[in-house]
Amino acid sequence: MDRGTVGSAQSGRLLVEVRQEGSSAVVSPAGELDHHTAELLREPLDDCLSKGLSRLVVDCARLEFCDSTGLNVLLGARLKAEAAGGGVHLAGMLPVVARVFEITGADAVFTVHATVAEALADGHDGRDEDG
Repeated sequence: MDRGTVGSAQSGRLLVEVRQEGSSAVVSPAGELDHHTAELLREPLDDCLSKGLSRLVVDCARLEFCDSTGLNVLLGARLKAEAAGGGVHLAGMLPVVARVFEITGADAVFTVHATVAEALADGHDGRDEDG
């Protein structure tokens, strides 16, 4: 698998790293995803899609906070990825972030995995109809 770094962006409260794993892009935000930092995640997600990487795995293991603006960035990326024949998979969410997805019902429209390895091994895109 190609483990080359595609790019990264950083602000005081959010660092986003991107790497390609086969036909997937693994996007790893670390810190706080909110109104002030949302563009730091939106730009690399859009960049991956513009490069033809429509299967996005978002590694949430180091994402400490996510508000409605951050949630909207992920939902927007999901729509764009699905329109391109791919999908957005979320992996390794901390309980505080997972709670936001549960409260809003967004966990029902994303495929959620315990780990990035599981997300990469999952061959289908879009919603997980069984869970």
